[in-house]
Amino acid sequence: MALKDILVHIDYAPHCPGRLALAVNLAQKHNARLTGLYVISHPHYQPQNENANISVDEARADFEQVTTMAGISADWLNIDWPVTGVSISEIIIKFAYLKDLVIVGQAQPRSDNSGSPSDLPEQVVAGSGRPVLIVPYAGSFNSIGERVMIAWRNGRESTRALNDSMSFLQAAEDVKLLEVNPTTHIETVSMLSSNAVCSHLKSHGINATAEQLQSPEIAIGDIMLNQAWGHGCDLLVMGAYTNTARKLVLGKVAQHVLKHMTLPVLMSH
Repeated sequence: MALKDILVHIDYAPHCPGRLALAVNLAQKHNARLTGLYVISHPHYQPQNENANISVDEARADFEQVTTMAGISADWLNIDWPVTGVSISEIIIKFAYLKDLVIVGQAQPRSDNSGSPSDLPEQVVAGSGRPVLIVPYAGSFNSIGERVMIAWRNGRESTRALNDSMSFLQAAEDVKLLEVNPTTHIETVSMLSSNAVCSHLKSHGINATAEQLQSPEIAIGDIMLNQAWGHGCDLLVMGAYTNTARKLVLGKVAQHVLKHMTLPVLMSH
């Protein structure tokens, strides 16, 4: 899928400038339009946040300055939602439906200085129907996509993530396909599936190598992040499975990655 219309969530988190820089870089690379979305919601009970040290006008000025210098097509949306009780996540989801990619920031533990709910990435992934790029709160990631790891598991979610990431994969220098803990009774079939995925990618001009790991005593999310780090990857692509017991709650692996991520992650549900 071509990336021609990108949405980036803007708040007053300390790491938001890095998120914006990455969004601008992607817009330049893919010749895409970039929309900055600043959301003001009105919960039923809204405590005052003393850390809200950047105004909407300042956020807009920063956005317009950065995008103008980059020479990209850009739009600014400041949404002051008039109905109480509607969350920031719900509002972002409404504006994400017609975008090719949504960029949000990872929630920072024990921090209330962003104005965004801690479950925002999870809710946007589960509810938007669009690929979501989550940017870690720690580290610098102005450019991504040179070395990409795909976390593969047979199913709809991984298939969706694979398709949603094609623009990244086609531009990458190196692509790894990782499958963790395939069950014994379908191991042979699973290996054929991994090879079939690489064959499919090759038809799109993407040379990927497949790897399977058996490590039942280590959390799958940790294995994925460790392998991505070991291979020097700057982007992890994964499908986000839903906990069927509760609506719009991602599975344990996706939640683990969202909590402990050390590199940008492209998630699709």
